Amino acid sequence: MDPDSVAKAFVEHYYRTFDANRADLGNLYQEGSMLTFEGSKIQGAQAIVAKLTSLPFQQCQHSISTVDCQPSGPAGGMVVFVSGSLQLGGEQHALKFSQMFHLMPTPQGSFYVFNDIFRLNYA
Repeated sequence: MDPDSVAKAFVEHYYRTFDANRADLGNLYQEGSMLTFEGSKIQGAQAIVAKLTSLPFQQCQHSISTVDCQPSGPAGGMVVFVSGSLQLGGEQHALKFSQMFHLMPTPQGSFYVFNDIFRLNYA
């Protein structure tokens, strides 16, 4: 398993799902998962999806600039750091963002998001 390939596939899946139907992101989180969104901490898959689906926009398109990853800990996790921009429906200018995911392996051989930190990058 090549960590860079796993990270790239995860990032593509995450943002494609976010842009199409945020409610479908729930299966990527577990009850112990935590999201920090612009400084606000949310724990648990259901609460995270509630936060993401309550964001005040309907349409969004992510454009990824960089994906960096590192192995994390003896359990086989990985840290994935993403930078890019997002275009909200009806808005003229794209917003820059950074997001960090700490992925942990599942017994079934896939990964779930244990930690997720999102920040807009204001110039």
